[in-house]
Amino acid sequence: MHDMEGNKLMDVIVVGAGLSGLAAAKLLHETGLDVLVLEARDIVGGRTLTEHNSNVGYVDLGGAFVGPTQNRVLRLADEFGIKTHLTNEDEDIVYYSQGKSERNRSDSYPACGFLELLDMNNFLRLIDEMGEEIPPEAPWKAQHAKEWDQMTMQQFLDKHVWTNFGRGFAKGLVNVNATSEPCEVSVLWFLWYIKCCGGQKRIFSTTNGGQERKFVGGSQQISQRIAEKLGKDRVLLGHPVCHINQTEEGVTVSDIDGQKFRAKRVIIASPLPLQNKITYDPPLPSLRNQLIQRIYMGSVIKTFCYYKAAFWKDKGYRGIASIDDDAAMVEFTMDDTNPDGKHPVLMGFVLADKAKRFVAMTLEERKEKTCRLYAKVFQSDEALHPIHYEEKNWLGEQWSGGCYTAMMPPGFLTNFGEEIRRPVGNLYFAGTETATQWSGYMEGAVQARERAAREILYAMKRISKDEIWQEEKENPVVKAYPFENSFLERNLPSVGEFLKCVSVTTSLAVGSAGLCLYWRKR
Repeated sequence: MHDMEGNKLMDVIVVGAGLSGLAAAKLLHETGLDVLVLEARDIVGGRTLTEHNSNVGYVDLGGAFVGPTQNRVLRLADEFGIKTHLTNEDEDIVYYSQGKSERNRSDSYPACGFLELLDMNNFLRLIDEMGEEIPPEAPWKAQHAKEWDQMTMQQFLDKHVWTNFGRGFAKGLVNVNATSEPCEVSVLWFLWYIKCCGGQKRIFSTTNGGQERKFVGGSQQISQRIAEKLGKDRVLLGHPVCHINQTEEGVTVSDIDGQKFRAKRVIIASPLPLQNKITYDPPLPSLRNQLIQRIYMGSVIKTFCYYKAAFWKDKGYRGIASIDDDAAMVEFTMDDTNPDGKHPVLMGFVLADKAKRFVAMTLEERKEKTCRLYAKVFQSDEALHPIHYEEKNWLGEQWSGGCYTAMMPPGFLTNFGEEIRRPVGNLYFAGTETATQWSGYMEGAVQARERAAREILYAMKRISKDEIWQEEKENPVVKAYPFENSFLERNLPSVGEFLKCVSVTTSLAVGSAGLCLYWRKR
């Protein structure tokens, strides 16, 4: 079908060839619709990016991990015969704080004092307990939505976390999971983010959690295989979209070179902040226009130090280290060695404000600083002598703006949350930030695409409204198991409750002793 100017009129144009956009195009194509994908980069995959060279074999510079309950992305991988491998959990982990390394077998809590244990347990318990009242599809409808959305996570920590160790632990969890500082994000958003992933144990854990597995060959190949299936004529690279014009006859999408493409409907699957680079005619509705001005991407640099041998394993370490040190560049490490055992590598995350600070260094300076830190953390001079170094600075990625996902500051969800997925005329919105399960992850990207694609099918009267949101069957191989909270996890007091109890007990004891002394004197 062609328009009055002779241009082919597509059924749907998808803006963005990341995992979300390609997955949406795949679903619509399989229903018989004529679909075109426009991508700004010269490659597909978006925030999944797999580097291949002789020094690394392959390495995921972007989104990498997958685990139980992430059934949609696992289904796509299975369709293309892409296997997963388990993350190593055989040896000890390291907690490094202010120049000292502590070895720990469990990744639940670092070795610490009694009050610190109470503090961390209460913080994690609160995340789940408060999250129970948040509807994943509409967090702005939670009973305490206004209160929690007006509070930053830093204010939450100041109110509920008592010890210095506990504050460092909690701050680190915000940094590594949200790639932002606690002062940047709202409590409502962070609680919702954790809730969407199945709770704090599911998102933080390796086994049975979000870091359980990786894809053999890298995560970007899922997008590459979808693009191959769609065909080169349906996935056009190097076409940054700069203008979208809606009329009664359809939607015209223009790229920066002036090329125009026409469709009945459009799905925008680019990161939310980048949608502000597009001009819209007619202008976006007021709240949508304000929405894309008030949201920003997280900050992270992924670093990879390659060695002749995995020296950390020889010392009984699994390569995982949590680093609480203001002077340290890297905050969290993992052994990212490929399953064939070749190219031993330590992956390190430079997060949030540290990413903003250390991005001013040269690549060589970051490499040297990282290796010096690893020598201290893993107590080995072998860390000083890498044979290769890779990194990905996501802060400077023009067509992502950052990673892992868009962060939502105080006041955002309660003012603009309802607009995130709301269609504008014939414009529909995908992207992992619009998901209600594993938002910010590959799974969230796939769920968002299915919802956006089915919204179009519903508008075309091909499916019912009840079919827009669909649950996914559990993957037959990657199964989820419930997390059991121990008696102590459920019942240990907070530091405040404990100190109050001690204070009351002490007062009673002192009062009793004083009374006895009084009667003796009588």
